[in-house]
Amino acid sequence: MSLRTTASLVGAALLLPLALSACGTTDPGAAAAAPTAAASGECAGVATSTGPVTLTDSFGRTVELDKPAARVAVLEWQQVEDVLTLCVAPVAVADVAGYTTWNGAETLPEGVTDVGTRGEPNLDTLYAAEPDLVIVEAYTPDDEIIATLEAYDVPVLATKGADAADPVANMLATFDLIAQATGREERAATVVDEFETHLADAKQQIADAAPERTDFVYFDGWIDGGNVALRPFGQGSLVGELGEALGLTNAWTGEVDPAYGLGQSDIEGMSAVGDATFLYTGTQDDEDWTAGLTKNAVWANLPAVVDGRTHAFPAHTWTFGGPRSSEKVIDAYVDVFTK
Repeated sequence: MSLRTTASLVGAALLLPLALSACGTTDPGAAAAAPTAAASGECAGVATSTGPVTLTDSFGRTVELDKPAARVAVLEWQQVEDVLTLCVAPVAVADVAGYTTWNGAETLPEGVTDVGTRGEPNLDTLYAAEPDLVIVEAYTPDDEIIATLEAYDVPVLATKGADAADPVANMLATFDLIAQATGREERAATVVDEFETHLADAKQQIADAAPERTDFVYFDGWIDGGNVALRPFGQGSLVGELGEALGLTNAWTGEVDPAYGLGQSDIEGMSAVGDATFLYTGTQDDEDWTAGLTKNAVWANLPAVVDGRTHAFPAHTWTFGGPRSSEKVIDAYVDVFTK
């Protein structure tokens, strides 16, 4: 999956209901065996509650389970990561190849059923995996994805895709909801404590390094009609807010969408950020949009480029992820601003 495709999915989700497809030839009676969660390392001895579960999801819907969900199907990558961080192996996820390419925070185990794209999952394949809970991402209570899945006799947990008003809090709230649904509240508390400690330690490392410049702009991009299109992560983006939580300053002040805090620009538009350090996604794509930057005279004369202050974040760092992806983002900031 290309970054342009990923960007299009995010943008379309803000404007249109997700369309779901039930086409396919998967035999609904051929449910795959549940993948095995890791039994060693961080997941050794993880406690799971055993009683009935009643919770309120991101849109005020009541979700009731006879017991914590153990066979979860997940249709968005942050939530896939969260399930794995909670030491639960999902039985089905959307776009295994895409997740593996873009999100390296948690590794999918063998045997997970791929239900197709995030925007149009194959419902025959999804329900053939016999989930006891389907976790989806939505943007309003009226999103078509919720109504479509509610027609099936499997509980649906709807989580809020993003919230530019407080993206870090939204990320943690999503993680907490999934922990409640899977009976992994104790594990979640440990992970959140680790995240908060990681953030505080990283902030101190940057303060101790006293970098000369603390302004930054993070962006990704793709080729559009032969030109490089850039997507700055502005105020309200998860990556931007994590940077500011580290004591840095997000220099992108242009217009952004109200959910993800994402803007639009071209190379010429980057001249508006002055001396800010440039940060960008380092995940390899099927089209090398960064090659288009090096051929552009405007790009070559931007202060960050002239000074050699352009840095790719490590590959597979998912910028819309959960606590573990956020820790990878934090580490990338530290690597840039302490050297």
